[in-house]
Amino acid sequence: MNTKTTELQSEIKAHWEKQILPFWSNLKDTTHGGFYGWVGNDLQVNPQAPKGGIATARQLWSFAAAYRVTGNERWRDHAEHAYRFLADHVMDSEYGGMYWMVDYTGEALDTSKHVYTQSFGVYSLSEYYRATGDASALELAKTLFALIEDKGLDAELPAYKEQFDRTWKEQPNEMLSENGVIADYTMNTHIHVLEAYTTLYRVWPDQQVRAALERLLGILYERVYDQDTTFLGVFFNKQWESIIDLRSFGHDIEASWLIDEALKVLGMEQHPEYAAMVTDIAYNISNVAVNADGSLLNEQEGEHIDEKRIWWVQAEAMVGFYNAYQRTGDPLFLERMERLWTYTKENIIDQRAGGEWYWSVDGNGTPDQSEIAGPWKCPYHNSRFCIELIERMGSE
Repeated sequence: MNTKTTELQSEIKAHWEKQILPFWSNLKDTTHGGFYGWVGNDLQVNPQAPKGGIATARQLWSFAAAYRVTGNERWRDHAEHAYRFLADHVMDSEYGGMYWMVDYTGEALDTSKHVYTQSFGVYSLSEYYRATGDASALELAKTLFALIEDKGLDAELPAYKEQFDRTWKEQPNEMLSENGVIADYTMNTHIHVLEAYTTLYRVWPDQQVRAALERLLGILYERVYDQDTTFLGVFFNKQWESIIDLRSFGHDIEASWLIDEALKVLGMEQHPEYAAMVTDIAYNISNVAVNADGSLLNEQEGEHIDEKRIWWVQAEAMVGFYNAYQRTGDPLFLERMERLWTYTKENIIDQRAGGEWYWSVDGNGTPDQSEIAGPWKCPYHNSRFCIELIERMGSE
């Protein structure tokens, strides 16, 4: 590792340990369990805000991964705290699976089931087992895996369905549809099921999980990825036809490295079509979505480009570009990542005392007024960016 990389790694690690992790640690709800569900843009905590199922799983993943990487017992305690809330309150003991939302005391508030939520359960429980060796967490991850494969998979197409009611009757996918459409299938759910199964396979190399991962890679390559444009489709009908002209730059660059992680875990790094998909997506996003200031655009619908600089898009792009640099050796990707980190430090990271990352800023670097913590704003994207870069740079 050269001096510049060492300095960059140290800077990212210090930011993670001194700002990101303490911010989320301060939201630990020692009365009702879990973590407070809302922090407004004014940094005021709402201790009675609902707690999201996805947010709870992402908090568990973040603190479990923090313990695995640092060995700091404080983060193990936080991970165990999140695990207990997920297992005791977010899991439905009668019909199985994780709820969409519980109230601040842990009582079910929205009992909808979504495959996306279950995938984050698999992801976080597998990481918790990986970090602590707690076998009960692995058994719970296996249970959710079996549930997704039983209720969520349409094996004939194949495709993973999206939204269900509490008893697992399929419902219109309102929770993961946007831009004025209701999608039967989404790229977003499929890449996060892939992410979850990759982590599960890392700790439980079972043939059922391997087969599911290989099926997912096939879906992404054959149905979601456009080999002509090298973009991913976003929303689809039940015939796997794209239902909107939408390009999601952040999801594309995130998908490129998540697909690469799955290939590595399966020992398929040199698969010709899939390996080309990983690098072609990265080159495409590098060519079309990077602003002059180094940040990444959000999305494009038709001719309209959304120029908001959203926090998670920047975090995933930094990992995606560094992954592409490691795979190709092309210094363009290293330059992209370094400029994006500089942009993030200067614009996305909240410099107020007790702040974290803003939801987004405009082209002038002015933050919007969205929440700092909520059902979709969690430590997962930016913690994972830090962990991925710390580990990847440390292995060179």
